[in-house]
Amino acid sequence: MVADLSAPRLDIDGLLADPAIRIVVCCGAGGVGKTTTAAALGLRAAEIHGRRTVVLTIDPARRLAQSMGLTELDNTPRQVKGIDVERSGGELHAMMLDMKRTFDEVVEQHTSPKRAAEIFANPFYQAMSSTFAGTQEYMAMEKLGQLRAGEEWDLIVVDTPPSRSALDFLDAPARLSRFLDGRMLRLLLAPARSGGRSMFSLVTASFGLFSRAVQKILGAQLLTDLSGFVAALDSMFGGFRQRADQTYQILQDPQTAFLLVAAPERDAIREAAYFAERLVAERMPLGGLVLNRMHTTEPGGLTAEASEAAAERLDETGDNPVTADVLRIHAALLRQAEREAAVAAGFTESFPSVPAASVAAQPADVHDVDGLRTIGALLALS
Repeated sequence: MVADLSAPRLDIDGLLADPAIRIVVCCGAGGVGKTTTAAALGLRAAEIHGRRTVVLTIDPARRLAQSMGLTELDNTPRQVKGIDVERSGGELHAMMLDMKRTFDEVVEQHTSPKRAAEIFANPFYQAMSSTFAGTQEYMAMEKLGQLRAGEEWDLIVVDTPPSRSALDFLDAPARLSRFLDGRMLRLLLAPARSGGRSMFSLVTASFGLFSRAVQKILGAQLLTDLSGFVAALDSMFGGFRQRADQTYQILQDPQTAFLLVAAPERDAIREAAYFAERLVAERMPLGGLVLNRMHTTEPGGLTAEASEAAAERLDETGDNPVTADVLRIHAALLRQAEREAAVAAGFTESFPSVPAASVAAQPADVHDVDGLRTIGALLALS
């Protein structure tokens, strides 16, 4: 039985079959089943609705590759074999974001080979492209923009990064713009644009106390590396910002549908509600809520109170101890379902018009295509 979420029904099949929908973004807190949900949606879009689909995950745990029977995933879409697409004519591909490789691709596409080699050799670039805060989220936006611009895919399903906050994915372009427009960066760019003198000596001569303070904090070599990195990427900065703005506009377009993925836990529901508020404020299309791992029971059965009372009577007589245990388990399940429904109501009461779907808790983790197919079917039936 599907949990009563007191919300309009989310028509998953209608969403996946709609040719006007080109991007589905699964977002929410970590550990709520975003990767599994994204994979299940991609599989159903290919098998049932005949769409040429790619699932982009930013999850480094490699669960997506395992569940799709792939030995590995990388920055290039790989076709998932052995799925049932003979009647539908669809295709399913999957890929996992490699943020450094994506950054390298951006550099290669938008600079000369000589300048690209200079950038790749710069120690600051090597660090930033692998570990700099926010790089993963921004490169996810870059990769999404690349996939959409190619017009190769009927549907792109995005499994957003497992960040401290799902909002990091939306904030990445704005953070990049703030970085590019920052005062310190402009100061470092000024000598690079002047030419003729050593970049570091010009910084030191031009900015006196400022540069000596920066030297003291960062060290001369690091400041030199940073200045060289900024100079090498100067010609690309406008392109970064332009592409970020374009991708952000795509996310605001009706061709995109955001699905909030949550579990019936207070923190996950709170995160989903916070994200929903942000989507509404940014005028981004909120497609619906997916609640995973819900516990439900069939209607019309014994209540929790009746089950507990019957178990106590059996205890008193000493008859059928196994039946008494089953009744207590049934009562515990009912109370858990009630608690979960109350937690979920925290979202649906705040956003009563947002359609919702639920997936019953499964006896084991999803680890293969059959499991993904089951999740997809449950979503469609909810």
